[in-house]
Amino acid sequence: MVYVLSDIHGNLKNFNSIMAQINLQETDTLYVLGDVIDRHPDGIKILRKIMSAPNIKMLLGNHEYMMLNAIDVDGIIDYRACSLWYYNGGDCTHKYIKHIRKNIRKEIFDYIKSLPLNIDIEVGGKKYKLVHGYPKDYYVKDDIDYRSETYFTVWKRIEYGEVLDVDYTLIFGHTPTKYYQLAKPLEVWFGGSLIGIDCGSGFPDYLKSQGRLACLRLDDMKVFYSE
Repeated sequence: MVYVLSDIHGNLKNFNSIMAQINLQETDTLYVLGDVIDRHPDGIKILRKIMSAPNIKMLLGNHEYMMLNAIDVDGIIDYRACSLWYYNGGDCTHKYIKHIRKNIRKEIFDYIKSLPLNIDIEVGGKKYKLVHGYPKDYYVKDDIDYRSETYFTVWKRIEYGEVLDVDYTLIFGHTPTKYYQLAKPLEVWFGGSLIGIDCGSGFPDYLKSQGRLACLRLDDMKVFYSE
């Protein structure tokens, strides 16, 4: 079985709820589309669980990207980048990671630096492209709004009503599905060739949107929600 989830945002309760429901087997694969950390305090704990599981694959999210820009393995801080990271909920992650051993921090940083931006897979004869924010194929060099392919891919959002001329189904996180539909609590959004799976795990009470963590099984399109 092949599973996809995104934007855990340090919510260990939600993550454990999903993992208990899907009961991931050695022959299964789980893809995590970035933003494991920030907003809730257990992002690094979850990240290390992901790192230790050979059948869990992860993409780089904008929150991991912010952490790489804000601090290094020695704890040296770029204060401008750190301000942006803290504004987006990175303070709890920083508080945790600066108290763990340097060799563990190095493992974490090396892992994050190795993460891909997009992953192409095929399940049941159907093609899928997995992204955090946007397909990197659409990046235009020297775009004044996006200073690099990585920045573009993790930060750019799929807009409501946007149509992409693609021969695959695009599955993305980054943007909570409340921006595409009115369901409460939030639900996975199916928009033709687009599937949004960020159901607001980082914002359980934001604007009373009733956020939660969602996981999509691609073999039969069954959706699991954190309890």
